[in-house]
Amino acid sequence: MTHSLSHTRIPKKTTRRDFLKLIGPVAVFLAGPACAFDLFKALDPEGKNKDLNKAKQALEGLTGIVQSAQGIDYQSEYTIGESLALEGFQYYGLPVENTKLQTYVTTLGRVVAKNSSRPEIPYYFVVVDSPVYNAFSCPGGIIFLSSSLVKGMEDEAELACVLAHEVGHVAHKHALSSVRRAKFLEGAAKLGTINMDGEEGKQFRDMVGNLQTVLFDKGLDKNMEYEADAAGMEGAYRTGYDPEGLVRVLKMLQQKEATATTKGSWFSTHPPLSSRLEKCYALRKNYPDAARMAKVKNRFMTYRQML
Repeated sequence: MTHSLSHTRIPKKTTRRDFLKLIGPVAVFLAGPACAFDLFKALDPEGKNKDLNKAKQALEGLTGIVQSAQGIDYQSEYTIGESLALEGFQYYGLPVENTKLQTYVTTLGRVVAKNSSRPEIPYYFVVVDSPVYNAFSCPGGIIFLSSSLVKGMEDEAELACVLAHEVGHVAHKHALSSVRRAKFLEGAAKLGTINMDGEEGKQFRDMVGNLQTVLFDKGLDKNMEYEADAAGMEGAYRTGYDPEGLVRVLKMLQQKEATATTKGSWFSTHPPLSSRLEKCYALRKNYPDAARMAKVKNRFMTYRQML
């Protein structure tokens, strides 16, 4: 349950001096939580003042909220993503055994990522051998594309748009946001320090399981998908590719939807294609020169034939 300072009640018998003791740490907390808790210790070394203890509990709640909003450190984010990626291989299939293809997709993905809103972290891309039309991203920058989805594309601009879409999910930390309220993430825990055999390890596994359900079965919030679609068009465009590539991919998926496997696919984990296309059409005005941007069909087809 969240706590707001506006709902903190001061006992009627509290003196002006006691009130200053209560409100003082709040002001200090705004500058830094550690200072606030040091002040509590100085004011009440033995922890016997009930009013101060109540205020301290309130601030402890605020600490969790603030740290959660700031997010966890990158190494912890990557640890979560790595665990989720292992589940992804079991769910969707193993990487396609073609080094040239994997290098091509990785190179394109990293170039696109440099033009994203979060270019400073490393990204990892892998095409998995799967009959399902899907792509998904794990926290920390591990991104999967199914071989079927790549086979359905017609040019490099389409691939760039899909890669930029998934990079957008990572950049906006969409997957982590979907479980940010999990108790395990409160306090911005650093996963490298936890005991995986104890209660914290169980909480970590539960969280990965929840993320697996979100990404593989239920899908992210529709507004997150719309935001990633916008990032897909923008990221591809900034890299020099035709942003209409995303529209073409979505239209291709519309054609495949009637006969394709739906479980675990873009059809079951993403908003209706019609609503996504409508949002993308509205973004066309941002790219009046889209027709002059690169599509790169021949090179893409050379690599697609390796699947």
